[in-house]
Amino acid sequence: MAFPHRPDAPELPDFSMLKRLARDQLIYLLEQLPGKKDLFIEADLMSPLDRIANVSILKQHEVDKLYKVESKPALSSSEQLCFLVRPRIKNMRYIASLVNADKLAGRIRKYKVIFSPQKFYACEMVLEEEGIYGDVSCDEWAFSLLPLDMDLLSMELPEFFRDYFLEGDQRWINTVAQALHLLSTLYGPFPNCYGIGRCAKMSYELWRKLEEEEDSEAKGRRPEIGHIFLLDRDMDFVTALCSQVVYEGLVDDTFRIKCGSVDFGPEVTSCDKSLKVLLNAEDKVFSEIRNEHFSNVFGFLSQKARNLQAQYDRRRGMDIKQMKNFVSQELKGLKQEHRLLSLHIGACESIMKKKTKQDFQELIKTEHALLEGFNIRESTNYIEEHIDRQVSPIESLRLMCLLSITENGLIPKDYRSLKTQYMQSYGPEHLLTFSNLRRAGLLTEQAPGDALTAVESKVSKLVTDKAAGKITDAFSSLAKRSNFRAISKKLNLIPRVDGEYDLKVPRDMAYVFSGAYVPLSCRIIEQVLERRSWQGLEEVVRLLNCGEFAFTDMAKEDNKASSESLRLILVVFLGGCTFSEISALRFLGREKGYRFLFLTTAVTNSARLMEAMSEVRA
Repeated sequence: MAFPHRPDAPELPDFSMLKRLARDQLIYLLEQLPGKKDLFIEADLMSPLDRIANVSILKQHEVDKLYKVESKPALSSSEQLCFLVRPRIKNMRYIASLVNADKLAGRIRKYKVIFSPQKFYACEMVLEEEGIYGDVSCDEWAFSLLPLDMDLLSMELPEFFRDYFLEGDQRWINTVAQALHLLSTLYGPFPNCYGIGRCAKMSYELWRKLEEEEDSEAKGRRPEIGHIFLLDRDMDFVTALCSQVVYEGLVDDTFRIKCGSVDFGPEVTSCDKSLKVLLNAEDKVFSEIRNEHFSNVFGFLSQKARNLQAQYDRRRGMDIKQMKNFVSQELKGLKQEHRLLSLHIGACESIMKKKTKQDFQELIKTEHALLEGFNIRESTNYIEEHIDRQVSPIESLRLMCLLSITENGLIPKDYRSLKTQYMQSYGPEHLLTFSNLRRAGLLTEQAPGDALTAVESKVSKLVTDKAAGKITDAFSSLAKRSNFRAISKKLNLIPRVDGEYDLKVPRDMAYVFSGAYVPLSCRIIEQVLERRSWQGLEEVVRLLNCGEFAFTDMAKEDNKASSESLRLILVVFLGGCTFSEISALRFLGREKGYRFLFLTTAVTNSARLMEAMSEVRA
């Protein structure tokens, strides 16, 4: 059921060091305000902070009261105020209003602002404008790598996606470069680097610059991780827009996994209160089902429940000594497993209820038709019906984007009609969202007149010819085209299956989408690893509009890298990564004897992607 790792699989590096580093640095910053202090924390830093330093650690370092940075003013009586915030303008205004209120009241206190993960010049400008720059001391908590699991690191920067891929704001690239620099300092240099995408290239170049400047002692060290991939999210929007069907992905789509934990409501816990559950490899039940296709999970859990019952029943025929051993050694473990088992069974039931309500089968069928390019008219009708029934504004947007990207833009007539229906159904305030989706290349309109597509189809027949390459480049510069069909054919993303696809014994990465589609991002990684470069993939790179943004850097010191480290691969997703991609690469690793590690700016899914583009706050 749960795929065991091959006995020769390489050991994972120990990421707990990153937590210790972050905790020590935070304590050092807090100690710079000696004595009692109140700490104001921004809402979206609370969960990451909780994973690094809980309340008791903060209390040990004389943090008296904790406040949330929010719109209403907080009434703190402490002589020292410390603010732990993201570098955002609105936070600066909030701090300024507190400090200026104190000034008016003639109250003198000490103020310290700790920016995480870095401070931006714009923030200091605002403090200056508000006239409090001299009253506060500023510091940085360079905390940008949170270990969510043994093989998963998150930068917890969900805004990265919108800032970079919509606004073109490059300020987080420095944070990425610093994070990579820290990893190479702790775990040795990365002998082989591959990347694709504009953001990947910029992050890589800045990271290399940092390495050269420091001339770090990591250089002489043996590499622990043999390969690193840097991928931009806009290389592959399709995978992120699809409904997830592996267990962990479904839990994320249904309940929202936040910072590695999930809040299960009363409908799952079957008591009247919610429960916060940490989802990682330490949860023995979860680690066996997380990468499984949902159709297998129920059967596995019920088998597990029967085994557990059998273990409980063993105590019936025990004598006193055996009973004593059973109670002291096994009972606690069985109770813990029993609790987790009932939670995951509850989660499955809740998912099934929600999905039948949504008519999930029909939805998945439509997605598969879009991926394969069949029955486009029927799929468009399905989307229109979805909009008219007002199922959910986010879900309708997602399906429109999937239609647009797989079809290389919508025909003007369809674009106008869907947009009009959407506005009428969900309200005109969504107009700006459409403009955002268009700018990001998620929902576009084909160029007017069919002349272009006719010429293009003729050109694509000549694509092997170098001159034709130049002509298609001229077309692709008119608009960022997705070329999904052509890429899909080149990389064989839609597997041809004879008979039924067996989801119990998956044969390839397509199982994460019920056998209908291999995630493009994962296929690219597989192909580059096979070739050890982008050679032979030039056509794919061109179709991805990434000619000048694909790079390979093979170090001379490859001979220093042990064969074990060469089977350890770090994949960096810039703009977010889905649990489906993580499951697919874990599967690939098991098949080929690799172990994959993941670093992402944040864990994402289709709803988060659409919300990032939306101008209408839910």
